[in-house]
Amino acid sequence: MNKNDTSINEKNVQKEPLIRFAHVFKAFGRQKVCNDFNLQVHAGETLVIIGPSGVGKTVTIKMLIGLVLPDSGDIWFDGVNVAKFERDKQFLPIRKRVAMVFQSSALFDSMTVFDNIAYPLREHSQMSPTELRDTVLEKLEWVGLPDAAFKMPSELSGGMKKRIGLARAIVANPEVILYDEPTAGLDPINTVRIADVIMDLKERIKCTSIVVTHDIPVAERLSDRAAFLYDGKVKALGTVAELAESSDRYVKGFLAGDSSLAD
Repeated sequence: MNKNDTSINEKNVQKEPLIRFAHVFKAFGRQKVCNDFNLQVHAGETLVIIGPSGVGKTVTIKMLIGLVLPDSGDIWFDGVNVAKFERDKQFLPIRKRVAMVFQSSALFDSMTVFDNIAYPLREHSQMSPTELRDTVLEKLEWVGLPDAAFKMPSELSGGMKKRIGLARAIVANPEVILYDEPTAGLDPINTVRIADVIMDLKERIKCTSIVVTHDIPVAERLSDRAAFLYDGKVKALGTVAELAESSDRYVKGFLAGDSSLAD
């Protein structure tokens, strides 16, 4: 039989998603933020999560690394169901592979920039002092702040803090990076700068990215796919352009900034 006629063509084999949320429920009191929530993320892609405030975008990514625990359902990461973990220390291997960039940057005010970035390496690696120094300085170069190593967080602008947060997240070369509103509160110039850094980092470390954002131009620029969350579920999934042409009035209106949809 000609190899071109084989019924199993390697190119047509569908790989399992790296990350999979299946029938996830999460509520805070009476507020349901995930209500039979389902989503898949494939290795190497950038998935952007968009939607109005309070629909569970940040909760979703926090559940992946155990910062928030689901009430029920399954959350698979590389074949491991992290929703079944009962102790925080069970998430440590996951957190070595999945890094999160927090909206607030979450820098330690009492530490220099260098020590903030070095912190994960000191906690979880056996690098020599020279290796550690070279790694931290390399990551500062990557985010465009090579001279910031010995500044304190109080000396940094909002945009600089965001970039230092990025540097700390990537210092151990994670396989997945979770971004929580990476451009929130920034002016247009710094918004573009952060978006450029995120795109550059994806190319440098070949990571999978999940980006939570309200910024539609940023979503369009960064994403391979976008998931629109509403009422605890993924209401629409596709490219940003496809979502903008959705037949659903709410999805299309949200992306167009239709003020009549506001609560």
